[in-house]
Amino acid sequence: MTTGRQRLGAAGEDAAARHLEALGYRILERNVHLSRYGEIDIVAMDGGTLALVEVRTRRGERLGTPEESVGPTKKRKLLLLGQMYVQQQRWEGPWRIDFVAVRLWPDGRVKNVRLYRNAVVAE
Repeated sequence: MTTGRQRLGAAGEDAAARHLEALGYRILERNVHLSRYGEIDIVAMDGGTLALVEVRTRRGERLGTPEESVGPTKKRKLLLLGQMYVQQQRWEGPWRIDFVAVRLWPDGRVKNVRLYRNAVVAE
């Protein structure tokens, strides 16, 4: 049984995947679970670079914008997940973490989608 939150997330991920494909990304995997640490929403290739993509979706801004939902703790987690994925796949090429912010109208239609390339970097 899916919850409203799961449906919202799936709608956002679908919109993000379409947006990425329109920009030339090739989607490799979606919802990659990495043990208890979490999941990577979208794994894609952008040219020769592996892009690990976090998607955040909001309907309205009562809880803040999609961009505001990725704070320092989430960024550290995304870096850890990225490193785990790259090691598990034995990927030796360039990789980065991208972020896609999806805003929906109250009725669920896509209002806008914005890509932030290389949104999370190791400090």
